Amino acid sequence: MDELRREVCALHAELPRNGLVAWTSGNLSARVGDAMVIKPSGVAYDDLTPEAMVVCDLHGEPIEGTLAPSSDAATHGYVYRHMPEVGGIVHTHSAYVTAWAIRGEPIPCVMTAMADEFGGEIPVGPFALIGDEELGRGVVETIGEHRSRAVLMRSHGVFAVGESAREAVKTAVMCEDVARTVHLARMLGPVEPLAAVQVDALYDRYQNVYGQR
Repeated sequence: MDELRREVCALHAELPRNGLVAWTSGNLSARVGDAMVIKPSGVAYDDLTPEAMVVCDLHGEPIEGTLAPSSDAATHGYVYRHMPEVGGIVHTHSAYVTAWAIRGEPIPCVMTAMADEFGGEIPVGPFALIGDEELGRGVVETIGEHRSRAVLMRSHGVFAVGESAREAVKTAVMCEDVARTVHLARMLGPVEPLAAVQVDALYDRYQNVYGQR
């Protein structure tokens, strides 16, 4: 558990480094068996230490640690309980992603890098208040209908998932990147989504051929 606390603490540093969070907003968690390690609530990123990380059960209730867990702990727990393939979750209010979420508009798949990473559009989930499992239910139901490992929650921000916490961070970083790029493209004029057959081919290549195997 100590090693995972160190990893989760170190990965939190990637969020401000990549411009995804402001002040104390946002959080990251990693699953460990029937529990998770998550950021404490309201603690600045510069003040995070491995010892400050909170261990919770998969209902968001703390079982180790002296600080209160993130206000999104119940949301993370719901996702873990209903998506056993998920090992890490990142939540941010990064600017471009949140702008799309405020509009309630999916990010259309108009570029190859987006087809590679997300396999289609990045969908929008329903509005839900923070602090209970309703938000997690919206994440699970929306992601379950798409290949995207990220979902824009209406008027809130993004939840990104991965097989590991590091993969979830990558998803959150790439989500903000494509949200910005597609916004800039639309400022220049109308954009045209890639054809489904093109998206499928790009996604298959990236997931099964690209990189070191």
